[in-house]
Amino acid sequence: MKPTPQYPAPQDAQERKAIEPVVCYPIDTLPAFDSSIYAQAKASMALVDSVLVAPRDAETFHVPAGHFFRVTCPEGPQVGDLNLWNAHDFNERFFSGKTRALHGTHVSTGDRLWSNLPHMRPMATITDDTLDWYGWDEFGGSVHDVIGTRCDPYTGVVLSGNEYHYCCHSNLTRALSKSQGISLEEAEPHVHDVLNVFMCTGFMPDTKQYFMKASPVRKGDYLEMFAEIDLLGGLSACPGGDCSAEHTSDAAQCYPLGVEIYKPKDGTLKDWSSPGTNSYSRNHGAS
Repeated sequence: MKPTPQYPAPQDAQERKAIEPVVCYPIDTLPAFDSSIYAQAKASMALVDSVLVAPRDAETFHVPAGHFFRVTCPEGPQVGDLNLWNAHDFNERFFSGKTRALHGTHVSTGDRLWSNLPHMRPMATITDDTLDWYGWDEFGGSVHDVIGTRCDPYTGVVLSGNEYHYCCHSNLTRALSKSQGISLEEAEPHVHDVLNVFMCTGFMPDTKQYFMKASPVRKGDYLEMFAEIDLLGGLSACPGGDCSAEHTSDAAQCYPLGVEIYKPKDGTLKDWSSPGTNSYSRNHGAS
């Protein structure tokens, strides 16, 4: 949020402001999203596992490379915070910042979820989105953002002085600790910035502060992704419910979320291969 200006505008202020923007990371050279590859595999896929995430809680789930998974809305309007890790190396995890830089503030079909440095490769590709009709609303809001960091107990203490333990950061920490048989202290550093599934967000037109509004998600909606590598996922059913009023409290009506994992028929992915880690030499200019 910018302060009230303390300095007068220079004579060429409007000229400076009128300079047209340039996209930081053009993605024309990235492999194009080929929907036919995924459509062929989806035509024969079968449900092999499912997980139900209780309100104000989180669960982990495994998705082998070459499988699809869906985050589903089985009951009422509910948003979720998604973490993804390389199932064999938790140091490789979802990189929301670079995903945002490449694909924009909100993601949908054809966009990829990228991993952190030095790995930087597609972890998952979004292959279907029943909320893609929403687009952008009159407030500049859209769904499935990679802006927000996840609700957490530390920010709650800063803003209100109160401790709340069922926010998404804590939910994901407990779930990872339980599933991996490690302590909360060991699990917490692996919890990272999220994909806010089903959440409707944007920036206020005047202050540019991050806003949320009631999610358009309804029973039966889903966001579908394809695992490009072996994944461990963590999903929290946010205490904000549909995020129409507040989160990090017990005030909102909350519902469960679901995860469904699908295996394509053998041989239907002959034109696909799992991406390797980034090929940068890691010399960093050293002699």
